[in-house]
Amino acid sequence: MKSFTLAVALTLPVLTFPAAAQAEDLEFMLTNLSSRALVIFQTSPTGVESWEEDVFGENYLPSGNQVPITIADGRDVCVYDLRFVMEDEAVLEHFEVDLCEMGEYTLQDAE
Repeated sequence: MKSFTLAVALTLPVLTFPAAAQAEDLEFMLTNLSSRALVIFQTSPTGVESWEEDVFGENYLPSGNQVPITIADGRDVCVYDLRFVMEDEAVLEHFEVDLCEMGEYTLQDAE
């Protein structure tokens, strides 16, 4: 598995703005503050029964890093279900997340 190079994302100032609910790309910042690397990240509009392809492909998001995410699915929705698979194969699913309103999403260990 290739390491996900995030040097550019980490050295540039991060400005996030909520995406409008139009048929345009949905963009948000994904931050991994968990203690494990995130190896698979999938999304699906809430109400759709299957997960989309892995956003990272052969890359991954190490602990303590962030990356801008673009969902270019042509849909005009903001509310998505999110599926995270960690390096230890633990699966976390978060449902009905309004990514337009948030503009960013932070993954953390459960307390």
